[in-house]
Amino acid sequence: MLSAILFDLDGTLVNTDPLHFRAWQEILREYELEIDTAFYQTRISGRLNPVIVQDILPHLSLEEGEILAENKEARFRELALLLQPLAGLDRLLFWIKEQGLKVALVTNAPRKNVDFMLSVLKLKETFPTVILAEDLKAGKPDPAPYQFALELLNLHPEDAIAFEDSPSGIRSSVGAGIFTIAIASTHDHLILEKAGANKVIVDFTDEFLADFLNTKIGNLTVS
Repeated sequence: MLSAILFDLDGTLVNTDPLHFRAWQEILREYELEIDTAFYQTRISGRLNPVIVQDILPHLSLEEGEILAENKEARFRELALLLQPLAGLDRLLFWIKEQGLKVALVTNAPRKNVDFMLSVLKLKETFPTVILAEDLKAGKPDPAPYQFALELLNLHPEDAIAFEDSPSGIRSSVGAGIFTIAIASTHDHLILEKAGANKVIVDFTDEFLADFLNTKIGNLTVS
């Protein structure tokens, strides 16, 4: 029986990827590295900052990598003051509350970004449960973040649905045995399907979502 909805943050609650891409472009130019969209999607999107830095700038020391990542995230927050939730999210969250379902945020994003974005989106009270990859033994694409969410909420995998937007996140949630709906805000449908998504939708207004959740509980409409 459906008992909980688990959400990723970046690209899922809100389309932040254009801002992250711009911030990474600006920061990496300081290291004489130019990146395009394809590079961003394959080497950066959905990954943890330490992994990204080690992959693309392996000559940097740990301290230098941490400084780069912090500067990048600070630039992102400067750009992100006017973020708006993905279409249909408000209606879905209202439905979740009406049904009495549990809800949690499961993200690779750094703590400062999570606090900032939930504040900008006015969703802090909506997500009292936040699972940060930086607090765990491993982040996405490892299943650990979603496994921890299930344990924390006292759930079996079949009790939950996850919303994700990146191959990394999809591999994490699917690896934890959770039915995963991908949001195609960041990546192509075929890439998300190849990563293992059970279904791909454009945003939370997709008719599939209402039909699917109505088979689970009912009374959801989209527009």
